Amino acid sequence: MIRRAFFWWLDYVYVGWWQLRHFLGGRDASRYLNGELAPVLLIPGVYETWQFLRPVANRLHALGHPVHVLSELRYNLLGVSESAALAQAYIEAKDLRGVIIVAHSKGGLIGKHMMVLDDTSGRIDRMTAIATPFGGSIYARYFLVRAIRAFRPNEPTLAMLGANAAANTRITSIFGVFDPHIPAGSRLEGATNVQLPVYGHFRLLADERVLEAVEKSIGD
Repeated sequence: MIRRAFFWWLDYVYVGWWQLRHFLGGRDASRYLNGELAPVLLIPGVYETWQFLRPVANRLHALGHPVHVLSELRYNLLGVSESAALAQAYIEAKDLRGVIIVAHSKGGLIGKHMMVLDDTSGRIDRMTAIATPFGGSIYARYFLVRAIRAFRPNEPTLAMLGANAAANTRITSIFGVFDPHIPAGSRLEGATNVQLPVYGHFRLLADERVLEAVEKSIGD
């Protein structure tokens, strides 16, 4: 119990650091747009800006992938459906094809919504989701904030996404052995599930083992 509380604390230290980085600047992501490999679209989680995924952006851009971010999402407080429509409009406006989505937490739900409903022209190739609550979180029912209550296991959008399993074969779900926000874990039936010996919900985004798993998942 003490060990898990410690990892929970470290998770929020990480959150505080990246929120501070956001306010201090460095929000311009244009330097990531060049590259010859498949385009990558980053989708962060709720209350996160794209900067939470900056370690992922740095890794994939260095490999040769153009990396796109959705500044319009801001802190990602819109509903999953609205965010998916916004993201789909972006990749269509940029005429991106063979897109690989790399998402964290709620971002994985947005990405799957796109794959299931929004991507009617087949622009998305696959998705790598990190610590995504595909089955929701039992803690969400205790919150009054709409953005968090949307993760209740019986929430209609989550239920719809869960019932549509055809896209799961194009999804890699990466998660740790303990996630303080998703006690049921992020295992997704039919997907490529990668459990790593890491702890936390946010801090793992900068863990070398997670970055290696992301790199492997988009290189297959």
